[in-house]
Amino acid sequence: MTTDEGIVYDRTLLGKENEIGTFEVSLNMITEFAKSTGETHSKYLGNDDQIPVVAPPTICNLFVGGSRPDIKLEFGDVSFFAGQSIESKSEIRPGDTLTATTKLDHVYSKTGRSGKMVFAVWQTQFKNQNNGIVALVNESFVTRNK
Repeated sequence: MTTDEGIVYDRTLLGKENEIGTFEVSLNMITEFAKSTGETHSKYLGNDDQIPVVAPPTICNLFVGGSRPDIKLEFGDVSFFAGQSIESKSEIRPGDTLTATTKLDHVYSKTGRSGKMVFAVWQTQFKNQNNGIVALVNESFVTRNK
């Protein structure tokens, strides 16, 4: 069972969007990122003149993170990254300008073998220059006692 009952944190941050920044996506950025992650498809590498170049959906990893507000969680003494999912909504192309915002999506507790853990889930939204959503990135962070 998961719940946020009894978890003390700044609940005013739930759902509140925080700007991360604006990022220009270049052809070189796309192809270098694709090579560095082992992508081999021509649409990511630009080595086929018949196929327009698009970015791998995971390119958003270059821009997530940044500074998130402190949720002032009153629990645990050790925190770590617990996972990520990326939902691609539209193709990212060379020349696109992406704007990223993040929000605290939800906080919940769970009891595992090591005891109680509190998870904070952040959702980062990427929009292109046409205000179209191109990707949603969900990241989970866990806090527990040693």
